Amino acid sequence: RGFSTARLPGPAGRSAAYMPSPSSDPPNVLQSSHPLILHKITQMRKAKAGPKYLNQLLREVSTFLCYEATADLEMEPCAVTSRLGEEKGQRLANRVAIVPVMRGGLGMLEAMTEMVCNARVYHLGIYRDKKSLMPVEYYNKLPKRVTVQTAFVLDPCPLSGATAIAAIDILKAWGSTADFKLRIKFVCIGASQQAIDNISSAHPDVPIHVGLIDRLHDPDGAPLAPILPGLGDIGDRLFGTDGNDDFDEDGLDGA
Repeated sequence: RGFSTARLPGPAGRSAAYMPSPSSDPPNVLQSSHPLILHKITQMRKAKAGPKYLNQLLREVSTFLCYEATADLEMEPCAVTSRLGEEKGQRLANRVAIVPVMRGGLGMLEAMTEMVCNARVYHLGIYRDKKSLMPVEYYNKLPKRVTVQTAFVLDPCPLSGATAIAAIDILKAWGSTADFKLRIKFVCIGASQQAIDNISSAHPDVPIHVGLIDRLHDPDGAPLAPILPGLGDIGDRLFGTDGNDDFDEDGLDGA
């Protein structure tokens, strides 16, 4: 699970090493071990990967994670009319919501809605204030009435986990009543160890599906920013607002 203790170069003047993967993460943390996820996350880190190619990779990784995150959705029997007549089949028993945290979460949305085509989509806009470092909600499109049973929160690369925690807090406040509790799952491409620990501690009842946990740290044990060196701010890279025009959209996957 995760990376070994192989050393990687860190920012100038700061030593960095990948921490060994713990023998066991908290029970609600589910890190994928799929080789294609690790391969494609590496491709996402390439300096030449522009918005178009990054979006493709983000969609592909999100598809794998969606497959894993939806594996325990409840099913119910149903009738289906086939060429041989009326047959028995199965369908999803509950309604599902996809909740991308803008902007980065939008890059994961298409893959999730393709896999769960009848899902509702609710947008949340949250950013971290540069001075207070506290999450600030600036957009909320949750409906007044709760009509779903399970919600998947999408946030590609949490560093501290504060934004993810805020999004889950908002969903819990919205979807909890005296006789009903919304089931919430958190899905991310990569996350720092600190973010995973913070989210898991704040919401131990929320499963965390993550492609890769970055255990890179500074001498004091704090996560290095950005996580997964080279990955950068997914939102800025995805929408071309990172100031980088030196990219190549073709032929990167096999390189």
